[in-house]
Amino acid sequence: MILSCGEALIDMLPRTTAADEVAFAPYAGGAVMNTAIALGRLGVPSGFFSGLSNDLMGEILVDTLEASKVDTSFAARSGRPTTLAFVKLVNGNATYSFYDENTAGRMIAPADLPSLPDSISTLFFGGISLVNDPAASTYEALQSREAARRVTMIDPNIRVKYLELMESLTPGTQAAYRARIGRMVSMADMVKVSDEDLHWLMGEGDLEAVARKLIATGPKVIFITEGASGARAVTATQNRFVAATKVTVADTVGAGDTFNAGALAALHQAGALTKAGVADLSDAQLDAALSLGTRAAAVTVSRAGANPPWAHEL
Repeated sequence: MILSCGEALIDMLPRTTAADEVAFAPYAGGAVMNTAIALGRLGVPSGFFSGLSNDLMGEILVDTLEASKVDTSFAARSGRPTTLAFVKLVNGNATYSFYDENTAGRMIAPADLPSLPDSISTLFFGGISLVNDPAASTYEALQSREAARRVTMIDPNIRVKYLELMESLTPGTQAAYRARIGRMVSMADMVKVSDEDLHWLMGEGDLEAVARKLIATGPKVIFITEGASGARAVTATQNRFVAATKVTVADTVGAGDTFNAGALAALHQAGALTKAGVADLSDAQLDAALSLGTRAAAVTVSRAGANPPWAHEL
């Protein structure tokens, strides 16, 4: 099983009513939840750990996860409210306004960490859940506890405007976030970043060269998504690239999250999600991960919202 660890929230997506009024419609989302759902739909044993509310919105999240064959038994349930993210779309690109204070997801603590069975081979981390404490430190603690014996992967999924907002409210947030991401990357076997994320973390320069600087800190594989161009996998000795599948884009919500699931699903299918396996991936295994990741993401961007494909759609 792959256990996705991070935020689950309600995306309030812009819509227009029959009376031509501007409105927002609630959709289950969150970067890490999207990855868990995409894994379940691709036929991979998928579990989810986060703080989930017992409120109406929390029940929507649980029902949505379970409808995509995701095991929610590891989640920490509470009576705190659910995080909301209002989404603005400009030319198909999403920006977000988050409402996250004192929520079920934000307030999880180390005492909420589950015991994990041996059937869980891989833990995936990422998203805005790595920004604010106590949740951020809780996820880092889980990775630190498990990284020596299970594969771990992180996608920081950096939201610059959200970080700037948090910095304005709590000075020092960005510095603490950079430090936390640095520690978690160094513990991870695999890291996925967009090209923009990579430059934000490591500075400007050729993607392969900058990725190798990140590899020098500890991870074995860096996956880099390059928007409409495609995606790349860089290791200490390899640089593999697969072009994106061309589609008409509805919006980009959930694209990177779906890529993560596709890449992980391909490695799961190859039996490569072990510490030794990830440290010695062949060109063919990397190409398969990039291919399934980009093909799955192409389906997601072709329809509104974060709606990852089922295996039969590929």
